[in-house]
Amino acid sequence: MENFPKRSRPCRGVVKVEARPTLVFVTVGTASRVPWLANDKVHSVLRDIWFEADRWETGVYLLMPDHIHLFAWPGRIEHDLGAWICDWKSLATKRLGNFLRRWQNCSSHHTIRSFESAEAKRSYILQNPVRRGLVQKPEDWPYQGEIFRYDEWW
Repeated sequence: MENFPKRSRPCRGVVKVEARPTLVFVTVGTASRVPWLANDKVHSVLRDIWFEADRWETGVYLLMPDHIHLFAWPGRIEHDLGAWICDWKSLATKRLGNFLRRWQNCSSHHTIRSFESAEAKRSYILQNPVRRGLVQKPEDWPYQGEIFRYDEWW
């Protein structure tokens, strides 16, 4: 694994490196951690939005009651990750028709640098509802899936 210098502050944008794929682990939360995400309607709306997207593509994702984890990578059109997240949050709010459902202003993301790191984050995503005591097995959680398969992982 490559050695990277320690940072006092995380990098704002996604750094693309020609020698490896650009894969990003993203976490987006609800405002004040209000639990409104884990339901069939929200799940359906977000799946539709991510499927229609051409700026960034969504792979494995999981909706928890108060946050979302997902993998994303650049789509056909060059677009800033933060702007894409703002776009789909806004579109989801409009399609859900309930403006009381609010998002956190910011999100967090982490660039994946190796296959091992991708697999560790994938396991973390899928085990989240088990750790929270919401289900016994990861496959029992209904609010998860994979929009596009990313076959270019190392």
